[in-house]
Amino acid sequence: MPGLTVRKAAMQIFRAALKAADPGEAVQRHFSVPATTFERIFVVGAGKATAPMAQAIEKLLGKRISGGLINIKHGHAVKLQRIEQNECGHPVPDEAGVRGAQRIAAIARDANANDLVICLISGGASALMPLPAPPINLGEKQATTNLLLACGASIHEINAVRKHISAIKGGQLAALASPAKVLSLILSDVIGDNLDVIGSGPTSPDASTFAAARAVFEKYGIWNKVPRAVRQRLESGAKGEIEETPKSLTNAENRIIGSNSIALDAAAEKAKELGYKTLILSSSIEGETREIAAMHAAIAREIRQSGRPIKPPACIISGGETTVTIRGKGKGGRNQEFALAAAAGIAGLKDVLVFSAGTDGTDGPTDAAGAQADGQTFQRGPEVQRRLANNDSYNFFQPLKDLIVTGPTGTNVMDIHLILVD
Repeated sequence: MPGLTVRKAAMQIFRAALKAADPGEAVQRHFSVPATTFERIFVVGAGKATAPMAQAIEKLLGKRISGGLINIKHGHAVKLQRIEQNECGHPVPDEAGVRGAQRIAAIARDANANDLVICLISGGASALMPLPAPPINLGEKQATTNLLLACGASIHEINAVRKHISAIKGGQLAALASPAKVLSLILSDVIGDNLDVIGSGPTSPDASTFAAARAVFEKYGIWNKVPRAVRQRLESGAKGEIEETPKSLTNAENRIIGSNSIALDAAAEKAKELGYKTLILSSSIEGETREIAAMHAAIAREIRQSGRPIKPPACIISGGETTVTIRGKGKGGRNQEFALAAAAGIAGLKDVLVFSAGTDGTDGPTDAAGAQADGQTFQRGPEVQRRLANNDSYNFFQPLKDLIVTGPTGTNVMDIHLILVD
């Protein structure tokens, strides 16, 4: 580490993780040109990393692609020749997303037994491919999404609801394409890499039920705030009056081509190269952001004080996706809040850094991927507790120049947290 500051080391480690999660390279590793002669090959999909995945598919298949459409987040478009891109809203779905989802559904319905439908799914697909099940409209779906995002529900819980108020999620896209063969290439952004949860599983059999979807709202005490049309659909489904999402599919194959675990392994290799003793805690970190941040800060203190679980120079790596229960009206995201909550726990420690960032380059409704805090952050930045109470981490870190700003990375495999102790 000679001449390398702890902040520069953290960024190099994070960049190594991003490179390992590159969606184009992942497609090339896991997809080969099919030997079977299909009459037509269509490419559909959605997600924050789906555009570079589509680029890789075009390079591999070229003119064999008959057509297709992918829904991507605004600003994430790339150069494509045969697959159309439709930019739309995330994390709250919009009309552009609905129009794109309708066209994707139409492509699936048009496919026949001699066709192949390649479905590209990455993080953000749930919001980017909205097709509300009648009579639910987009406004009601948006209101439902906002309720779920604000209450602290996990991505598994949120997507259980999304699948049961959608006409395309929870295996329904693959069912629409039947009898055509469906091959999904999936960049996982959920803990456990559950196929039926990633992007709300449009081509995967669905393990959740209408009853489970309703139970999410009851768990968080917000059932009475849910739009009437959504409540009616979930109640009817729980009574068996509406057909459940597909529990088995014979025409679909789903392949995980990238994940948080792969990214963490690459981060660990880079940390070792830089001279750090390295430990990966888990790729399945979840829970309330502030509590998880406090735990990471406690590990940093333990390393500095006793050399446990590893001695300095140490790099502790973890990944996953925490949740923020919104209490204030400030600006921020879960990774920025993670760093802010950890700042108090590492206050006064020398040569210690907590770094937290989203691999997609965005964190909440901000232009930052996350933030970093060291032992002096608590003293340098005023009113830490007030900012935390107002969920205002962005405005805390911006004047300190401790936001992590990468721009769109083209991938999305959840978040990465680093503890560096020099």
